[in-house]
Amino acid sequence: MKLGLDDISAARARIAPSIRKTPLMEAAALSAPLTDATLRLKLECLQVSGSFKARGATNKLLCTPRDALAQGVVTASGGNHALATVRAANSAGVKSTIFVPDTIAPYKLERLRSMGATVNVTGSVWNQTNEHALEFARLSGAAYFHPFADPAVMAGQGTLALEILDEMPDLDAILIAIGGGGLITGMAVALKTLKPSVRIIGIEPRGCPTFHASIAAGKVVTVPEVTTRVATMACARTDPGVFEISRNLIDDIVLLDDSEMEDAARWLWSELGLAADLSGAAAVAALRGGHVSFAAGQQVCALVCGTGTEGIPD
Repeated sequence: MKLGLDDISAARARIAPSIRKTPLMEAAALSAPLTDATLRLKLECLQVSGSFKARGATNKLLCTPRDALAQGVVTASGGNHALATVRAANSAGVKSTIFVPDTIAPYKLERLRSMGATVNVTGSVWNQTNEHALEFARLSGAAYFHPFADPAVMAGQGTLALEILDEMPDLDAILIAIGGGGLITGMAVALKTLKPSVRIIGIEPRGCPTFHASIAAGKVVTVPEVTTRVATMACARTDPGVFEISRNLIDDIVLLDDSEMEDAARWLWSELGLAADLSGAAAVAALRGGHVSFAAGQQVCALVCGTGTEGIPD
C-alpha cells in the first residue's frame, strides 16, 4: 500500500466541489485555558455528513469506475464512515448497504435509515461487523468501501492536513483521534512531507489501544478485548499496510478513559456550543486531562472530527 503527497493533493482538487472547507477556530475567551499554547480547533463536526469521513468516502466514490457501482456500495462502520458513504452513494444515485455494530449511537442508526440505506446491525466491534460486509460484497458484487485501509480513503482524509497548514503554516503539534488509523495516516503523510517538525499525537481509548499496542510490539497486533463504548474508535486491529505507512510518522499516542471523552463532549457543548461525538471530543479530552502539554508560543491544532449528541443534556 502506498500513499504520497501527490495523491492527497489530487484528492483535494477532486473532492472540493462536494465538501466544506471547515472553520479553524481559535480556542480563546474560555472560562479556563486548555493549554498555554495558541490552540485552534479544526471543526470537522461541521463537515457534510457530520465528520471528516466525507472526505475519504467522496474521494473513494470519485475514484471508482461507474460500472463498478452497478450493484451499489457496501461498508462496515461505527457510524461516521457509514454516513459519509451513504451520502456519497446517494450523490451518485446508487444504493448503499451498511453494516454497523450494536454499539452505534442510536441517532446515527436512525439517520442512516432516514437517508435510504439498507442497514444491518451485527457484531459488537468493527472487526466483527466488517466480516459481514465483506461477505455481502463477495456475494452481491457491491463495491466495498473500506473505512480506513484504502489509499483513496486515506488520501481524502489527508486533505484535512492541507487545509490546516494553509491557515497554520507555523503549526507545531496536532492532536488526532484514532479509530482504524486512516485519518491519522493520511494526515501524517501530508504533514510530515510538508513540515517534518510537526508533532503528531494520536489519541485512543484505553478500552481499544490498537495503535498503542501495535507500536509497542513493532507489528500489528489484535487487541484481545475491546471494552470502550466509543463505536467510532472500537477497531481491535488495524491494517498492516496502514500501520507500515504511519508507524514512524506518529510521535506520541495518548490513551483516554471513555469518561474523559464524555466530559469533553459536554464541555464542548457548554463552553463553545459545539455538538461533538466522543471521538470528536477526544483531542480536547487529552488537553483537559493534562495528558499532553505545550509551551506558550507554540501553535497547536486539535481536531473536533465528528458531530454528535453525546455532550448535549437531555
